[in-house]
Amino acid sequence: MRLTPRTRVAGCLARRLTVAALAVIALLLASGCGSSSPGAGSSPTKTAARGGTKITIKSESLRGVGKVLVNAKGYALYMFEPDHHRSVTCSGVCAGTWPPVMLPSGASVVAGQGVNASLIGSDPGPSGGRVVTYDGWPLYTYTGDVQPGQATGQDIDLNGGDWYVLRPSGAPLIPTP
Repeated sequence: MRLTPRTRVAGCLARRLTVAALAVIALLLASGCGSSSPGAGSSPTKTAARGGTKITIKSESLRGVGKVLVNAKGYALYMFEPDHHRSVTCSGVCAGTWPPVMLPSGASVVAGQGVNASLIGSDPGPSGGRVVTYDGWPLYTYTGDVQPGQATGQDIDLNGGDWYVLRPSGAPLIPTP
């Protein structure tokens, strides 16, 4: 087959588009595949009254799991069993799938409806900053929850351990065998 200048240009353009598409996919994977999605725990809520950034943790009843912790947008919050009720162990690729609820510098955490304010805290994050905790458990959202009210990450073994939603009492919802 004889290549004309026109087919050479078309082939070059197709290769460039393919390389660009792969670069975009790699960038998305490296950045956590949507860790800034509506459910991501790191998106703070601005309050007009005080002008400060607030991270709200509240409880809601979700289908299939009952009353559990959620963020201000209604996305389920999870704990990671390997954290052993003390520090963040989910980082890198894991944190891309399970974004930790980050506490921006100068921000505060607010106990919403049904949440015990004395159980809220924060721990250092492995990549810097602070991660919001509840009864000592670092909190995460799950990129598999594509809309508020879902808890599709409940009781799955992924990224090196088991994931569970948390009750307002601070207890993980671990199914009985």
